[in-house]
Amino acid sequence: MAGTGEHFKALVRSHASGDDAAFYSVALQVAATAARQGHHKLAADLKSAVETSRASTVSKVTSIARPRGDLADLVIASHPTVGLKDLVLPAELASQVSRILTEQRQRKNLLDHGFEPCHRVLLEGPAGTGKTMTAGVLAHELSLPLLSIRLDSLMSKFMGETASKLRMIFEAAEEQRAVYLFDEFDALGGDRTGNDVGEARRILNSFLVFLERSRSESLIIAATNHRSILDKALFRRFDMVLDYALPDAKQGVAVMRGRLGALAKGVRWSALTPAMEGLSHADLVRASEAAAKTVILSGGTGITIEHLRSALENRQAGSLG
Repeated sequence: MAGTGEHFKALVRSHASGDDAAFYSVALQVAATAARQGHHKLAADLKSAVETSRASTVSKVTSIARPRGDLADLVIASHPTVGLKDLVLPAELASQVSRILTEQRQRKNLLDHGFEPCHRVLLEGPAGTGKTMTAGVLAHELSLPLLSIRLDSLMSKFMGETASKLRMIFEAAEEQRAVYLFDEFDALGGDRTGNDVGEARRILNSFLVFLERSRSESLIIAATNHRSILDKALFRRFDMVLDYALPDAKQGVAVMRGRLGALAKGVRWSALTPAMEGLSHADLVRASEAAAKTVILSGGTGITIEHLRSALENRQAGSLG
């Protein structure tokens, strides 16, 4: 027999206690014993089963992970369902997002050749242009939880507390693979030039040190609407900087069509492009939803150009107000 009685007892004990690491370790010991006894096919099958199970377990554990203890006060956990196909971006920007996914999916291959996969990303651009959604898409596509940092809980009037909380987040990123999102990052990463608040400078310095030292398997993402006020020292600490902009006419139509689905059948979109100008992705989604609700509540079955134009004009008025 390939395994001993002690091996099987250890397997049962580790399984009962939920100790996956011990379970796999004993299983590999059984495989080694089988190989020494000449049962090479059995040994290979056992090793293959362990590797497959390990990969599956990591994915499952990560997908249901929840922050605990002090970390629970600093992050909001979610499990986004939006995928890459739902993200409407210019071709170059979409290519950059795909590149991040490719590097993460082939991280072992890159590391084996001495290269570190991209995992520190800055997203910058106007509000409502898809930055937060991109973080969600990356989390979904990689089967990882999205942990959004609560800057209101992170920032403290006592610099030591904030630095300690930052350390806790980056240590969590080392232990728990996830997508960590610092949204509205300018609150933390503002330009230090001429800043008389020494604590603010030291907080940012702490963040820069933690970010530069980060070698985790997690994705660290910062998003800001105000690139111009970010400290220049930040940019070289990120592996990639993705620039977002308001959608052009083609992207605007794609956003609205995607939200409306069959309700928008037969709409002549070219007549609406002037009304879309200057609106963000989020504005276009909300205009689409407003028009759809109007049709549904009135008992209609399809959206007209008039419904959409009215909703878009209302968004335009709101953005100017």
